[in-house]
Amino acid sequence: MSFILGLTGSIGMGKSTTARMFADEGLPVWDADAAVHRLYQPRQPAARAVKTLFAEAIDADGSVNRARLRALIQADSTVLDRLNAAVHPLVAADRAAFLKAHEADDIVLLDVPLLYETGLDAACDAVAVVSAPAEIQRQRVLDRGAMTEAEFQTILARQLPDAEKRARADYIIPTTSLAAARQAVKDVLADIRRTLDA
Repeated sequence: MSFILGLTGSIGMGKSTTARMFADEGLPVWDADAAVHRLYQPRQPAARAVKTLFAEAIDADGSVNRARLRALIQADSTVLDRLNAAVHPLVAADRAAFLKAHEADDIVLLDVPLLYETGLDAACDAVAVVSAPAEIQRQRVLDRGAMTEAEFQTILARQLPDAEKRARADYIIPTTSLAAARQAVKDVLADIRRTLDA
């Protein structure tokens, strides 16, 4: 059975970049956002669920229009909870299939933005949190140009504060520079492998 390392961090903290660093070190990585993206494609289960709940967020080809979905979430505070109730079980099934496919690997990584918020940390052997100062976080998100300040604040309000995530983490990965993050990734893996070899 694999050692399951959870990777999380608030929006704009560098989680995706850090997950790629773990992949570069040879770890199989399950990316929750990528799984949702796959499930949102035409004729996929999450797209069908969204169509049932929020038909106006479906494009002509049957795929989920994420910008329209974000606008619905922004306009109605109940939309996100209803969306999560429909999509989370589908994502959980995708994650279970990944874990089964990689049960022979010594360490696997679950890259999950809402790891603590969904209680998924309980299924992990350890959790690493990516973190950067708040001003860097905000700048990264707004520089992407895909989100307004209001949308950023809405997402941030639904996430556990960075300080609380760091307090609960087994490992903290600073993402103020690529070099610092890369070294922290190597250190985390070295520590886990020492534990596994003990």
